[in-house]
Amino acid sequence: MSPAATDLADPKEYQKIFHWAETQKDGTIPSFRTRRNDPYKYQAGFGNSKTPSSFESEAVPGTIPHGQNNPRNVRFGLYAEQLTATAFVAPRHANKRSWLYRARPAVAHQGFVGTELPDNPDTESNFLPLNPRIHVSPTQLAWHPFEIPDRGDVDFVSGLKTIAGSGDPTLREGLATHVYVANSSMKQKAFVNSDGEFLIVPQQGALDIQTEFGSLFVQPGEIAVIQRGLRFRVEIPDGPSRGYILEVWGTCFELPELGPLGANGLANARDFLSPVAQYEIVQEPWEIVYKLGGKFFRSTQNHSPFDVVAWHGNYVPYKYDLTKFVNVGSISVDHIDPSIFCVLTAKSRDLTAPLADFLIFSPRWDVASHTYRPPYYHRNVASELMGLIYGNYGGRSDAFKPGSVSFECGMVPHGVAYEEFKAASDHPPPVMQISQASIAFMFESSRPFTITDYAWKSNKKHEHEPKMWDSLVDNFSKHAAEVEELLAKAKNLAVA
Repeated sequence: MSPAATDLADPKEYQKIFHWAETQKDGTIPSFRTRRNDPYKYQAGFGNSKTPSSFESEAVPGTIPHGQNNPRNVRFGLYAEQLTATAFVAPRHANKRSWLYRARPAVAHQGFVGTELPDNPDTESNFLPLNPRIHVSPTQLAWHPFEIPDRGDVDFVSGLKTIAGSGDPTLREGLATHVYVANSSMKQKAFVNSDGEFLIVPQQGALDIQTEFGSLFVQPGEIAVIQRGLRFRVEIPDGPSRGYILEVWGTCFELPELGPLGANGLANARDFLSPVAQYEIVQEPWEIVYKLGGKFFRSTQNHSPFDVVAWHGNYVPYKYDLTKFVNVGSISVDHIDPSIFCVLTAKSRDLTAPLADFLIFSPRWDVASHTYRPPYYHRNVASELMGLIYGNYGGRSDAFKPGSVSFECGMVPHGVAYEEFKAASDHPPPVMQISQASIAFMFESSRPFTITDYAWKSNKKHEHEPKMWDSLVDNFSKHAAEVEELLAKAKNLAVA
């Protein structure tokens, strides 16, 4: 039985609900926007390129200048700084920028220390086959959950591990898939990804993410997107933490088109939440780590990078609760393509295929009549990297636990074992709820993935067991006599 809304202080209770709508108790209590244990306030909406929202927030009222962006004197002696993410002349619907009003501009630092930090041997950015540290394989691979270190201080940045990807960030098109494992919070240390956008999917433990725009509290069952060039810091309030990351280069995440669905459905724009201004004025040593071209660099400064008192614009980090996703599907026969599960998409230069899609498989009704309900046997062009946030997920050839990773490259056959095929073919399944208390996701791309050294050599790697298909029966041959009779009749009719 699903928990009552008044019992939802425990974040794990949200894993048991069928949909966020259950928290409203059929309108008998005041509705609420965020989970009960979320400590922050947010602004609603999505700064999508198709429906460009512009947000604004002031920690001190009356700070933002109106009628202009860069006055001769900003109130309280603040500095105006523009963060521009697209070409200045980009079309209005695609133009991404924000104005920040801060105690010190980002340029106030002590320079970069040395040339670059030592490589994190577990990360990768160049996925071209010429790179000796990557591997090409058609094998259906999987990884058991990666262990979180139990000794030493490993924070979000030092705990990054790259699994697979395509392209190179210096080419401004491509993507990388990572996991993170962390046992400590970032202390007086911020991170800047100068290569691309991070879509962060916590699996174990919440993330308290401090950004220049304010804070985001992101729990398993929620996601966050931190755009290119933004400074952020990650605390882990629940202790050891693990999750997944989809990084895209040369593009940005946006809401997919709804087509014949109309104006509503899937991830609705108003359910995305952006932070409110929350400044920090402290005089103390800070380290800023930059990722550029897959390399890590470090600069230092003597003040907090989170000293933004007010801001406005449409280039803003955000989060989304996956339990608010509005599933759609067939209510008559057959399956709809898995694009109906798309939460966010990132365009490629090919107008007919996205660079990346983020899809989820969450609780929903399964109702199609006269239809083979399990995933049908198929081959498709997409590279698919799956993960499980919580619960259980069928369709894998082995135990697929939360924190696991599953990978299938384009055109590799998919499908279930014969036992499941036969059961689904012999008996019409009931109308039922599926994926209860579970959310699985897929990072899908039109690009072929290559596998990193870290993932290839990991003791967590294993192959999907191909023996699961050994029992597939040739049912066609059982009808040989009937088929021969029909062919003979057809031949006689053709001669006549």
